[in-house]
Amino acid sequence: MLERMLRRIRREIDRRRLSDPQWQRMFEEDASGEVVSIDCETTGFDLRKDEIIYVSAIRVAGNRILTSSAFNALIRPESATMRADAIRVHQLRAVDVEAGRPMSEVLPELLDFIGGRPVVGYWIDYDVSMLDRCARRAFGFRLPNRRIEVSELYYELKYRKAPQGTRIDLSFNAIARDLGLRELPAHDAFNDALSAAEMYVQLTDMKARGRTIPRDRGADVATAIAH
Repeated sequence: MLERMLRRIRREIDRRRLSDPQWQRMFEEDASGEVVSIDCETTGFDLRKDEIIYVSAIRVAGNRILTSSAFNALIRPESATMRADAIRVHQLRAVDVEAGRPMSEVLPELLDFIGGRPVVGYWIDYDVSMLDRCARRAFGFRLPNRRIEVSELYYELKYRKAPQGTRIDLSFNAIARDLGLRELPAHDAFNDALSAAEMYVQLTDMKARGRTIPRDRGADVATAIAH
């Protein structure tokens, strides 16, 4: 709650300091009702030093996932080196990103694609924090868009009324399994953005219809006794 309040304060500060009027619409939620599912692959996992090397963004309109007009970009890092732990995750090597475009070219196109739409994702704070650093350096503001974390939607429908001691699993695989989603190759920006979009569509539909996700009551009791 505190973090969200601080984001609202930072958003207002950035809006007042905005020097380029072309980005004003980023601060006004899009009237279309669409959201944008986003995922980034990076040189490593340090929010202060590492850089984005691939980004995918997919618009979602109601229950339609608009993959045919998705935004995808391979990005050549400016100074950060590819870290072994990140390469093991996404399988992108330094030689693979040499053909990418600089973030200075990609970022304006990506921000234009997102506009004022809320952004959706799994571990969305990480992706937005990486983009924030780029946008602040280039244009003087952080992404003001409302964030929707799919694991929070999932928690609301499965665990909100769970008894104390319930084992809670908010992993990407657990959400996909409970929603019966197809298994796509993981740690690919487009696949992860698509999976997050599919999660969002199903979870928001379930919430609108007043449905919840069943828990394993046996596991609940066992975990409660163990604690």
